Amino acid sequence: TELHERLRAMSLEVTRAMVAAIDKKDHYTSGHSERVGFLTRLTAQELGLPPAEQQIMEWAGLLHDVGKIGVPEEILCKPGKLTKEEFEVVKRHPGMSYEILKPIASLRVILDGVLYHHEYPDGSGYPEGLKGDEIPLVARIIHVVDTFDALTSTRSYREAFTIEKAFQTVSYTHLR
Repeated sequence: TELHERLRAMSLEVTRAMVAAIDKKDHYTSGHSERVGFLTRLTAQELGLPPAEQQIMEWAGLLHDVGKIGVPEEILCKPGKLTKEEFEVVKRHPGMSYEILKPIASLRVILDGVLYHHEYPDGSGYPEGLKGDEIPLVARIIHVVDTFDALTSTRSYREAFTIEKAFQTVSYTHLR
């Protein structure tokens, strides 16, 4: 049991190190992955999902943006609107996250949440344009809490929204 506990602790430490690497790359999103992980777990709990599934969803939320490590800082931290070409580079981060995490057997259960967290219910998202129930529940949850956290955080290109405005925006654009 001691070895098992040490391995579990090491897994958590490695995960936190990957999250910290993303935070170092873009100081505007510092703490974002931690908050998305926490809010994803909290949402799963509120939905009555079993504790093991809540844990899986928290890890998916924590690691959803690890692929941003492959996005150039001048794009991630750009103070103005991204060009079409720059946005195409940003849109590759879910696939990069997937590829980074895929070789880790114990993290394969989170890959759907990581890969599909930018899909929209109406099919206008990426990377595959999935619609409605085609989008895994974990990805739908991450999408909503990721957007909420992004809106309520100051970014290089805008000030933070109020919680009320963020709720209105998320409910209108993400739950239709």
